[in-house]
Amino acid sequence: MALNSPRVSRALSAFDHISHRWAAMPMRDPNRAPTTQTRRPPPSHPVTAPVVSRPSLLDDVSLRRAAGMSLRDPNAPATTQRPSSPSSDDSESCPLPGNAPVVARQSLSLVTWNINAGGWRHVERAERILSHILEGPKCPDILLLQEVVSPVREFLLGDARIRSQFLTTDAEDETAFKGVPFATMTLLSNKHFGSSLLAEKKDRRDDSRGDSEGGPIKMEIDSVFRMDLPSRYKRDALCVNICHPTAPGAILRLINVHMDSLNSQFRRALQMVTMASLLREPGCKGGIIAGDFNANHPDDHTLVDRYRLVDAWVALHGSTKGPEGATWGVGVELPWGRGHKPSRLDKVVMLGLQPNEIEVLKPGYINASTPWSDHCGLHCTFTI
Repeated sequence: MALNSPRVSRALSAFDHISHRWAAMPMRDPNRAPTTQTRRPPPSHPVTAPVVSRPSLLDDVSLRRAAGMSLRDPNAPATTQRPSSPSSDDSESCPLPGNAPVVARQSLSLVTWNINAGGWRHVERAERILSHILEGPKCPDILLLQEVVSPVREFLLGDARIRSQFLTTDAEDETAFKGVPFATMTLLSNKHFGSSLLAEKKDRRDDSRGDSEGGPIKMEIDSVFRMDLPSRYKRDALCVNICHPTAPGAILRLINVHMDSLNSQFRRALQMVTMASLLREPGCKGGIIAGDFNANHPDDHTLVDRYRLVDAWVALHGSTKGPEGATWGVGVELPWGRGHKPSRLDKVVMLGLQPNEIEVLKPGYINASTPWSDHCGLHCTFTI
């Protein structure tokens, strides 16, 4: 199924300090994608991808056939960072507010962190991680979280810093948390991202083009959706589409992912080919895949190169061998004992963007035996 899996529309919400509620922002239906393909009606519920048999070799043709995808090379020149010319419908999908000027190249930052749904004291550990991220010198524009449990979701939605500084997914309901032990959440800085469709409620100049004193031009949010991945654990891709600031009619896609763990290397390969194709759909001019890649097998580290994506850590630091860049099991007692070493499980991968800096954010401890998480975070800056 893969790319044919239903795209379940989700909201991106802003906190309304007058009503004291999270309010969903008006956005485009993600099933009305800017492509020349036949459009599908909005799905009534997500569909789990089928379990597929393991081919003898993890070659690209086998992976794409197993995922139910076209056998044409996803890296062919026709689609590699060069989507089809925007049609009139594309322009309607990603409108530029008013007479807003095209945004110049700019630098943004993101943090991705698996905050660990295991153990106990989930909310307390999440609060320590959030404070470390938001109160440090490098507060990010984009925050991608994995292994968020329902009590942590409630904490995040009630935090005054989140309410005042961020737009967030999954504030409208707990649909993404039903039937699974945890889910992902994506948060975007309200200083850098917005929606011109809020012009009916707010002055368009202030909301989308910066304030009268020369505030920053905000990047336009297009749509948000979740799409099931081929997964043993009901994992999905949480996608936020952003209107491309220098290419009217095109989008950039932010994908927050928690890939299958342990001995699921074949499913991780299926997940990777699916997400790489999501960044190369007609109308999409690249973007970012970030989160917990669970890259615990040597073949996992070949997938980024196979689909001609850029691993920010490798691009900026070179070799992935050794402990440098490890994001799991760093300075903590490993849960499975001997034989397991610190590993670079988490990644920031991109297409059509330029990585500038990336660093590992190490967790602290609540007490001598309770780290904030078994994962480190990653802080990455990049240029659009």
